[in-house]
Amino acid sequence: MKKLILSISLLGILFTGNAFAQTETSGRAKVYRQTHTKSTELKHTKLKVSFDYAKEQMSGEEWLTASPYFYPSDSLVLDAKAMLIHEVALDKNGSKTPLKYDYKNDVLKINLNKTYNRNQDYTVYIKYTARPNEVKDKGSSAITDAKGLYFINAQGKDTDKPTQIWTQGETEASSAWFPTIDKPNQKTTQEIYMTVPDKYVTLSNGLMKSSTKENNGMRTDHWVMDKKHAPYLFFMGVGEYAVVKDKWRNIPVDYYVEKEYEPYAKQIFGNTPEMIEFFSKRLNYDYPWAKYSQITARDYVSGAMENTTAVLHQESAQQKPGDLIDENKWEDVISHELFHHWFGDLVTAESWSNLTVNESFANYSEYLWNEYKYGKDFADYTLMKASEGYFRDPSNVSKDLVRFDYHSREDMFDAVSYNKGGSILHMLRNYLGDDAFFEGLNDYLKTNEYGTGEAQQVRLSLEKVSGKDLNWFFNQWYYGSGHPKISYTTSFEPVKKTVTVTINQNQIGENFQFPLAIDVYENGKPTRKNVWVAAREKNDFTFQVAKNPDFININADGILLAEFTETKTPEQYFTQYTNSKEFLSRYKAVENAVENKGVNPASLKTLVAALKDTNFRIRMKALSGLDLSKPDQAKAALSEVEKMASNDPKTLVQSAAISALAKTKDKKYLPLFEKGMNAISNSVKGSSLSGISLVDPAKVATLADKIDLESASEDLISELLPVIVKNKIEKQMPAIASTAAFYPFIKFQNPELGAAAEEGFNWIMSSDNLKATENVTKVLTQVKKQIGENPQAKMMILQILKDGLAKKMTVLKANPSSPTINQQIDALNKAIEAYK
Repeated sequence: MKKLILSISLLGILFTGNAFAQTETSGRAKVYRQTHTKSTELKHTKLKVSFDYAKEQMSGEEWLTASPYFYPSDSLVLDAKAMLIHEVALDKNGSKTPLKYDYKNDVLKINLNKTYNRNQDYTVYIKYTARPNEVKDKGSSAITDAKGLYFINAQGKDTDKPTQIWTQGETEASSAWFPTIDKPNQKTTQEIYMTVPDKYVTLSNGLMKSSTKENNGMRTDHWVMDKKHAPYLFFMGVGEYAVVKDKWRNIPVDYYVEKEYEPYAKQIFGNTPEMIEFFSKRLNYDYPWAKYSQITARDYVSGAMENTTAVLHQESAQQKPGDLIDENKWEDVISHELFHHWFGDLVTAESWSNLTVNESFANYSEYLWNEYKYGKDFADYTLMKASEGYFRDPSNVSKDLVRFDYHSREDMFDAVSYNKGGSILHMLRNYLGDDAFFEGLNDYLKTNEYGTGEAQQVRLSLEKVSGKDLNWFFNQWYYGSGHPKISYTTSFEPVKKTVTVTINQNQIGENFQFPLAIDVYENGKPTRKNVWVAAREKNDFTFQVAKNPDFININADGILLAEFTETKTPEQYFTQYTNSKEFLSRYKAVENAVENKGVNPASLKTLVAALKDTNFRIRMKALSGLDLSKPDQAKAALSEVEKMASNDPKTLVQSAAISALAKTKDKKYLPLFEKGMNAISNSVKGSSLSGISLVDPAKVATLADKIDLESASEDLISELLPVIVKNKIEKQMPAIASTAAFYPFIKFQNPELGAAAEEGFNWIMSSDNLKATENVTKVLTQVKKQIGENPQAKMMILQILKDGLAKKMTVLKANPSSPTINQQIDALNKAIEAYK
């Protein structure tokens, strides 16, 4: 599972700003979330299903083969949410014997015909109707709904949206569409017969064994999954898709996309076969399933989901050349979901408390793929952003990675299980070394294949291979909380020519021990010292030096997950940037120069030097810190920025360079900006349009339609929002709607952008634009789960919706015959009800 990411990073204010910061509720009574007790072992699940699009329901028949897990049993207890149960019987070679059953509170208890012993199989037949819209379970910040089965535009009323059906099982929502034991420590093979209108394609787990035409324009597809996996990984997808075929070795690899995106499917997903080959070799364990398919979904309730052999992606995965030439923003998600097919699907977390053995590995796979494909610098940026995501929420500090006292299982899908867990694996890999680390992962997979695992089994496999005791590591990082907060001092002894570095840990709570890389800079050159920090205070490390060092760089390799108190000068940061080979050390130096806005001469030297960095993210960061309207900065950097605007190999850097030139408001750059409007890259077009708006605003309206903002990045939307709103470019109104909806929150961080967003919101709400209004209501409804029990944030969002409704009512009075305004009013009312 890749968590849902809302369309604007500025929402960080909800979690980190003083006005809305959330912390773990203190004083909550401790609970113990034990692993589900297995009294029954599922063996095989056979389903026959058909769909009622008008009622948004599913008719199902199930043949469930099972046996007692260990102790004899005369009953079968299944999860079955909001269903109508029509018939329950024992099936023996096709002959059915009715069974007594009790169904209440979403639990189906079946009395078997006798007491069965361990490994004595029986098959129960159940005829039922699934009613997903009656499911009472609610979603979370990660998975915003829990009704399991979703009908999208089922009656075809929305001409701009395809009709689709898809399922979402994690955490325990598969039991909304078939009765099962909906726990991660169950494993079963499966087969599904899906009867659908013949115009639709279907996708499920495993391989399609047959496809049979039926009467009345229907068709039945038979999908078979012959290897065991957990019920939450069961999947069905139905819709009008283009199926683009690929392969890895002799394994089918298919991409299901909306037909509009068929020409670009291989640009989006085409690295998948190479990823499968890389992960298979890295783990020394070949991809274990019969196929690998990926499908996109409208209105998906999360980011993506690793359904075994049938991965589901939200519609944001679909991108066009204007986006893809900048970067495939979905590539990390693609690698993440693929890696789950080893960590999560092959070996599944035995309980939600141990979710880390699924999600931290998938998170770290993003690093592994980027390191292999694009180099260590590129991967280190991935790791840095993941760490920042963990640090951003102060409540994360109090959460153990393996958590037996969670309030809701949905709470496990957070930046601790994902971001922190991935960073911990990186530390563990560097402590053990690559050979031991990956051989240990191979042992874990082979020992537990097609079964379940927990963090202790990861530890045992790594210990088995490496010979090292790892209890100390797992106790502090997996079964403890928080992270080191480090400060340091240095003292030079001129007679002995030694420098002593004293490391102190300042965090509240747990004391950590860890290896630490320290670079000692003499005459501008670093010497790496590797030390072991064990105590909370006064960890003294003494090194021979020729003279008093220029400065010390702590965590020089960027591996330790920790917060550091730094007191370096701009001059020292310039030396650090110039002489460090490590990405994080260089990036932090440039970051400091950006914070200083290039005012200090050393900071300006850092920014200018970074314009030629081999890493494009660092070049972009340096460009963001320049103000070329200032003579000293123009003298130092203008000629290089002009070259970058036209010739940098990365279009994102070209865009950042154009934005830097636009700050000068110099009309001589108008031809450059106009040329940029003809680029393929949407980011280049966007920055060029912003530049034109500053030097020749009369041209903006005629050029704005050249940009396709349907899948644009957050940065591009934020840059163009003021331009679009000021010039009232109606075609782009839906694109800026999701950002404009959060105008009160944006104002806290960026008053100027917030004012433009507020103007944009009022413009949308005073219009009769259905798509823009839907985007507003959708994103404001989604964020409800992410703000949790934050009364102030809820009140503000409710007020946003009410203000929007008032404006729409005014539009209705002025145009009562509008065919769409009532739809918009209904959408706003529905969103308002969600917050009451």
